[in-house]
Amino acid sequence: MASDQIRQMVNFILQEAHEKANEIRVKTEHDFNLEKQTLVHEAKLNIQEDFAKKEKDREIQERIQRSTEIGECRVKKMKVRDELLQTLLSEAGSKCGMVARGQNYPHLIQKLIVQGLIKIEENEVVVYCRGADVGIVKQILPDAIQEYVDIMERESGVKLSPVVNVNEDRSKDLGDSTFGGVRLTADSGKIVCDNTMAARLQLVYEELLPSIRAILFPEQ
Repeated sequence: MASDQIRQMVNFILQEAHEKANEIRVKTEHDFNLEKQTLVHEAKLNIQEDFAKKEKDREIQERIQRSTEIGECRVKKMKVRDELLQTLLSEAGSKCGMVARGQNYPHLIQKLIVQGLIKIEENEVVVYCRGADVGIVKQILPDAIQEYVDIMERESGVKLSPVVNVNEDRSKDLGDSTFGGVRLTADSGKIVCDNTMAARLQLVYEELLPSIRAILFPEQ
């Protein structure tokens, strides 16, 4: 009788132990699965965030590269256009050189001197020119001075007596890059009127540049 009770108690304890062990196993498995799901979910989020970051970085790099390529293309385009404009200016300069070899060049020189005297508005003036033009300038200078005096007297009623000389220092003659024309100076070179063909061409070029661009590059 006592042995039966002991057996029942043992069975009861064993049953309780099995149930407790099973409960612990179930809870452990549940906690493990929950933790695993949490870790998997966090891993997925990390992977998604990492992918999104890499994708965003890739898009940024593509935009930077595209912007760089566009910028480089624009720079090359501007360089080609500038070279074309400089070629155009150089060709125009060559044609100015042809004018300096024409029969009307002395008359042009005279008009340039008269215009320079009017602009510079000084009584003592030195005229500079290319070495090849010294003879022409000296030849027409008296007529240029007289034309200037007549204009000023007609416009202001004052008869001037300007002292205008041609530069005698051959080392200071204008270079061939001026394409001809004259440069007038006064007050020891502090006042300058550049009436060379190159200077006049540059003025015309700058004035007409918008129109030239519109003709050569109509898309702008």
